[in-house]
Amino acid sequence: MTNTQRVTFPSPSGEASGILVTPDTTGGKPPGVVVIQEWWGLNEQIQAAAARFAAAGFAAVVPDLYHGKLAKDADEAGKLMNALDFGKAVQEIAGAVDFIRERSSGKVAVTGYCLGGALSFAAAVNIRGLAAVVPFYGLPGDLDWTKIDAPVQAHFATHDEWATVAGAQKIKNAVKAPMELHVYDAQHAFCNERRPEVYNAEACKQAWDRTLAFLRAHTA
Repeated sequence: MTNTQRVTFPSPSGEASGILVTPDTTGGKPPGVVVIQEWWGLNEQIQAAAARFAAAGFAAVVPDLYHGKLAKDADEAGKLMNALDFGKAVQEIAGAVDFIRERSSGKVAVTGYCLGGALSFAAAVNIRGLAAVVPFYGLPGDLDWTKIDAPVQAHFATHDEWATVAGAQKIKNAVKAPMELHVYDAQHAFCNERRPEVYNAEACKQAWDRTLAFLRAHTA
């Protein structure tokens, strides 16, 4: 069982909000994870992803980077993503990290999909003290990858023209922290079970199993 609630929290750019999903346990404090949305917004699919992390024993928070807006189609999603202030988004993710750190064991990882994958890399560059970072098929453009000080496990697809394997390999070549790069014979967004045209159950399960093992190893 998991518990879900809407939350607000401070960030360097002002008050932010999101969804908190916690495991229904009576033991010690669980590790924390910040789950970053795809370009659609904080929809039911990304909430379900956070619930899976909570069911696996993590306290998960999803910052609402679109502040209540949801995309109905790819055209609208593209407009929302292009209008997003990436600097402010990273600051709100930093606020989410601090928020979940206070409600967890203190060890906090960041993960995200699509836009959230790109922002996971950006968070790794800009936020210190993360336990681990797990980006899924997203690239934020050129940043100073040498600033990443958390271990990274990245998941990319061979049939992805936006978040390319070559782009991910470029980061791996530059980063000084340990980085795993896993590549799947799949398409972009292969872990989005609500998009049957791209969802790949086998690749997604393999990526999920690797993610859980990686996060548990670095947040234990």
